[in-house]
Amino acid sequence: MRVIKIEKLTLNIGSGASTEKLEKGSRLIKSITGREPVKTFTTKRIPAWNVRPGLALGCKLTVRKKEAGELLVRLLRARDNKLSERQFDGLGNIAFGLHDYMDIPGVKYDPAIGIMGLEVCITLERPGFRVKRRKFRKAQISIKHAITKEEAVEFMKKEFNASVV
Repeated sequence: MRVIKIEKLTLNIGSGASTEKLEKGSRLIKSITGREPVKTFTTKRIPAWNVRPGLALGCKLTVRKKEAGELLVRLLRARDNKLSERQFDGLGNIAFGLHDYMDIPGVKYDPAIGIMGLEVCITLERPGFRVKRRKFRKAQISIKHAITKEEAVEFMKKEFNASVV
């Protein structure tokens, strides 16, 4: 029950109000994973930023199971297998950004996309974490069973040979 695994890996690109950047971001995520991303929409009105409800502001894609591990290896290779300790939170989540997608192995430069970066978020879990998501009798994860920052760092070092600075 103490074995840590990857629950999901999320790729995210924020485009702001620009529809052109949103299309480039969608094309980039599709070229990295081979799957079509989902657009994210606003729910609030912010006149200072020219944002209104229903406006598409970004795109994201969630990858799970074995495919998440394979993609994470490629994304870490783009960062030379280096992560900062600040990129880990206390709940078993890891987030880092890539400034340029061309660093990812197997992805070629596309002139239609240009130079663009993306954000990568990794969620770790243990067996038994389903109790916080189930429909009937939801419960919180015990503090003893939760994933600490140190355990997440050790998992990344052991499983993916990542060096944490």
